[in-house]
Amino acid sequence: MEYQVKLEKFEGPLDLLLHLINRLEIDIYDIPMAEITEQYLAYVHTMQELELDDASEYLVMAATMLSIKSNMLLPNHDQPEDDYIYEDEDPRDELVEQLIEYKKFKEASITLKNKEADRSLMYTKPPCDLSDYTRGTGNELSLGDVTLADMLGAYHKLIRRKKLQKPLQTKISYQEISIEDRMTEVLQQLSTQANRISFYEFFPYEDKEHLVITFLAMLELMKRNEIIVEQTNMFGDIFLSLRKELIAIGGR
Repeated sequence: MEYQVKLEKFEGPLDLLLHLINRLEIDIYDIPMAEITEQYLAYVHTMQELELDDASEYLVMAATMLSIKSNMLLPNHDQPEDDYIYEDEDPRDELVEQLIEYKKFKEASITLKNKEADRSLMYTKPPCDLSDYTRGTGNELSLGDVTLADMLGAYHKLIRRKKLQKPLQTKISYQEISIEDRMTEVLQQLSTQANRISFYEFFPYEDKEHLVITFLAMLELMKRNEIIVEQTNMFGDIFLSLRKELIAIGGR
């Protein structure tokens, strides 16, 4: 059986350097060039023995590291490497800067890869007509082809809009109003307009109580068959108008 050597796959010289720094638990801002160069060259020599095609770029980095190591030895041959103090520029600065930038991109790529994996578990589809599944269930308030589900969807959309438009600071004056009073106001507002009115125009205030009471007033008017609620297209805006017989008698 032939002897086989399997090397870890690295994306380039900087990737290999970062791997060695992490494995040896070395401070990236204070790299001991002698030790890290020795480890790096051992890997490069193995690549050369295996005649790998991408060994050339690793050799360029090896030459750079040997040059840095030589520059660090120039000030004082008797002084230990860890005790070197550089009055001018540290020969390792450029390499450290490259490693830090590479580390940032590597961590970002891992984050994006995880997000891609999470997104691959989500399945979406465009909106479709579900009216065939809701007919005959007994839960519809079908007036003008608008169901209770459509009204609830419009109400939730309204709440989201109000949250986005809500100022950071606001002053609300509390004024209690009953559902019956709000029903009367809705009918009066409809009677003053020749055309139908958008659902969202009945919610001029931000406070939650007014939103809920107005919505319940609309549902009650639908139940009493006093207003027409229409939707021109699937998931489109909802419009309210008075029934013709109410317009003829001048309101409710």
